[in-house]
Amino acid sequence: MRPNRLHDLISLNKPALNAWLSCNSPYIAEVLGHCGFDSVTVDLQHGQLGMDAVPSLLQAISATAAMPLVRCSENNFGEINKILDSGAYGIICPMIDTRQDAERFVRACRYPPLGARSFGPARGLLYGGSDYFNAANSTLLTLAMIETVKGVQNIDDILDVTGLDGIYIGPNDLAISMGIAPGGNWEDAALGVTIRHIIERCQSKQKYVGIFCNDMAMASAMKEVGLNMLTPGNDIQLLRSAATARLAQLRG
Repeated sequence: MRPNRLHDLISLNKPALNAWLSCNSPYIAEVLGHCGFDSVTVDLQHGQLGMDAVPSLLQAISATAAMPLVRCSENNFGEINKILDSGAYGIICPMIDTRQDAERFVRACRYPPLGARSFGPARGLLYGGSDYFNAANSTLLTLAMIETVKGVQNIDDILDVTGLDGIYIGPNDLAISMGIAPGGNWEDAALGVTIRHIIERCQSKQKYVGIFCNDMAMASAMKEVGLNMLTPGNDIQLLRSAATARLAQLRG
């Protein structure tokens, strides 16, 4: 099966730099991949796109060296099966609050005996290779999003689920769950302590951990902590910041 370079980066002790695609554009998906990101995540939860767009977006990403990932819209067995069948090399699943949530997620992602994923990989087989069935369980990345106080309280039970590779931290919803405004408040003392607690629990159990960063200051700080994956904003944020910077430079 085509290797998942996100696993390779762990052994090299380098963070995967992950792009975030929220618009339905294969062109932008391909551009992000060619920019040098290690992975590009298609956002089905908040992105302006549906399941019908996923195969073409993953095809565009697959034309580059970036690993094709998807954040599913919810912890749904059928949707997750379709995403993986379309060729995704990893799933980020939102709102995992309990061990049972994590077990349900893994069940959809892994073939028996680790899970109950149905076999029908379609494009996944074309992209992954003829040994897809035998290698998928050890190749595809499963990341549960911790983004509520309840999820934080159950972090150890969630991390102990067999077949779960690790955690992806959602700082904005986590902030809301803690009564803090989302966006630029990652330096809030309570939120910062909570984020670092999640990271510490993941690292203590040798589990993968990534995070969405609202700005470069946050991304730089998280890089120093030693995370496995950093997402420095989404496609629209990158477009807006670049356009705003050029306008400011020209207008003086």
